[in-house]
Amino acid sequence: MLRGRIRSGELRPGQRMPTQAKLADEFGVERGAVRQALRILQSERLLTNVSKGSPATVAPRLGAAVIGGPGAAPRPTMVELASRISTAFAAPHVEIDALCLTSVSLTLAVGEPLREIHAGRINPARVDVRVMLPSRDIPLAFPAPVDASVDGRLQRRWLAQRNAQGQVLKHNLLALRSTHGIDVHVSFRALPFTPPVKLYLLNGQEALFAYYTVQRKEAEVDSEQLEMYDAEGTQSTLFAFQQGATAAPRDTTFVEQSHLWFNALWETISSDLLLTS
Repeated sequence: MLRGRIRSGELRPGQRMPTQAKLADEFGVERGAVRQALRILQSERLLTNVSKGSPATVAPRLGAAVIGGPGAAPRPTMVELASRISTAFAAPHVEIDALCLTSVSLTLAVGEPLREIHAGRINPARVDVRVMLPSRDIPLAFPAPVDASVDGRLQRRWLAQRNAQGQVLKHNLLALRSTHGIDVHVSFRALPFTPPVKLYLLNGQEALFAYYTVQRKEAEVDSEQLEMYDAEGTQSTLFAFQQGATAAPRDTTFVEQSHLWFNALWETISSDLLLTS
């Protein structure tokens, strides 16, 4: 929630934060939890001067850090995506489009905003989520066995993960309808290819992009060690681009073109996806 206030401009660069005692009272938590949250925000370069004494200060030159300017170093997906998703959920209408190999990163990333909703700290009126994943009917480029003669165990394992993560994501989001009266829509489409990149589009204003870097590795599958080609999506470096009055023209164009690309795939060569085995 504090991250959202800072990034939305409600808390301005150079402004002093409320005391840790006041924050603990506002959120109904112990001061230790507040202190830990402030340190995380400081590690994200959103706050400075976090200590047990005087109140922290919103970091200067926030704009460059938020829109991926020179002062913002790209970070791994599981570090960057969660904070961006949390900020997106502070809006009245949340819109998330995702193209990925599985929805594991997205499923994990929505955990924090879901907790904020259940705690009554945020309350979006509508949530629309669209996800494109590879079809079960294609041979995957990765994960794939190094030895092409190996049977389809890797494909079956990936399919089980794809379906399980998608079902958890869909269930957790749709549950907001009955628990909080939020208008939630979750849709999945199947791609006829293995995506070499992952893409997240947030609230029509932000694009997060990462490469799947394929590596040769060995892992246990059905009690047997198999050599395979695979990529660790949660550790992929995520590059952030935003559009808006303060954004660079290059970033604005990247976000616009990313939306056009996603919508074109969604409306043309993708197909219905059922999250079943």
